[in-house]
Amino acid sequence: MAKYKTVNPATGETVREFETLDDVGVESALARAHSGYLSWRTTPAEERARILGRTADLYAEREDELARMIALEMGKPVREAKGEVKLSSAIYRYYADNGPALLEAERLDVPGADESVVYRRPIGALVGVMPWNYPYYQVARFAAPNLVLGNTVLLKHAPNCPQSALLMEEIFRQAGLPEDAYVNVFATNEQIADMIADPRVQGVSLTGSERAGISVAETAGRNLKKVVLELGGSDVFVVLDTEDMDATVKTATRARLSNAGQACNSPKRFIVTEPNYDEFVAKLAESFKATPTGDPLDAKTVLGPLSSQTAADSLIEQIEDAVAKGATLLAGGKKIDGPGSYVEPTLLVDVTPEMRAYSEELFGPVGVVYKVATADEAVELANSSAYGLSGSVWSSDLDGAREVADRLDVGMAYVNEHGTTLPGLPFGGVKRSGVGRELGPWGMDEFVNKKLVRVSKK
Repeated sequence: MAKYKTVNPATGETVREFETLDDVGVESALARAHSGYLSWRTTPAEERARILGRTADLYAEREDELARMIALEMGKPVREAKGEVKLSSAIYRYYADNGPALLEAERLDVPGADESVVYRRPIGALVGVMPWNYPYYQVARFAAPNLVLGNTVLLKHAPNCPQSALLMEEIFRQAGLPEDAYVNVFATNEQIADMIADPRVQGVSLTGSERAGISVAETAGRNLKKVVLELGGSDVFVVLDTEDMDATVKTATRARLSNAGQACNSPKRFIVTEPNYDEFVAKLAESFKATPTGDPLDAKTVLGPLSSQTAADSLIEQIEDAVAKGATLLAGGKKIDGPGSYVEPTLLVDVTPEMRAYSEELFGPVGVVYKVATADEAVELANSSAYGLSGSVWSSDLDGAREVADRLDVGMAYVNEHGTTLPGLPFGGVKRSGVGRELGPWGMDEFVNKKLVRVSKK
């Protein structure tokens, strides 16, 4: 039977293995989540919120332990991992503080009856399919709004993050969440499909690859289940002008290489106007070359390994395809010798449509820079992607930059910042980047019954 494994990507060492569920375990998980829902939905919203507040506290108290676990499991440097733990804690805190108010009834001023009220009610057990690149944050933005709403969660984490998955479940228990309100499942993809089809499950949220999203959406659609999908991205970083090229390049480097480039909303395509192109490219190449890799468990490490050897091999294939078809390599381009799944920070130019790097998501420390003559050309190139998660525009002309940002076919557009994620901001994309929104009030508006109750005396 397939196993969930902790494999240290810095060394390739298998640390621990876990068996997947058998058929009895699948049925037990479904029964628990449904039974848990019947009682959890009747728990006052204030009590549900109190438990999320305690969860936020525990993330803060156990920050070092949580950070070191994902450094071990998927290679995130511990100082970045601590940032993820803090963000996750902030998300639980946001819904603890705001959840009950967001659930308040809405009275409608519609004639013909004495009262028309819309209530926000939970709908049942939900399946969450989460990825390895942000093991705590991705779960928090799905679980927090739905738990405070009164739904219950069946959580399937990535097979390479079993111990962090168990840690999250343990923290919920420690916070006082009923055992059947959040059930961690070490399940196969086939078992998850069966769970989605089960009438006790009312919806599914997936963050992951486009291929996984298509599979889950197909199963959900066939069974009339609601879906939220956060999939891939090929986000743009559009430089129209800059008064401080060094600062712009520093931001571009940090945004692209954070989490070893393994972020859906990382800027993968740098689109630069002609007057700024040569300086930007030269400085970005030097900045990439100057970024060292290291052991993710070392507090000084900036850039860790990719999550697995398979991920590193796939990325190298995309780079080699581009170079073989005429792209120019300005930095990196190779796996680093020795144990672990390390890839050099890589910068490509002269990338054209016949290359995989032009249309595919580059999920690792690789950036592509394009030269454009005008802002209109920048928008056309940006929107040529099948993805539409987010993008940023950089300029001292705020009105012009705002106009360009508004023309980007994305779910999130930024001016003079990139990829800002906060508990109160909506997160999600358009086109092949997915459907639905997470975080903020929008995160509580997906798996909810907006129930109208209309009362007339007659």
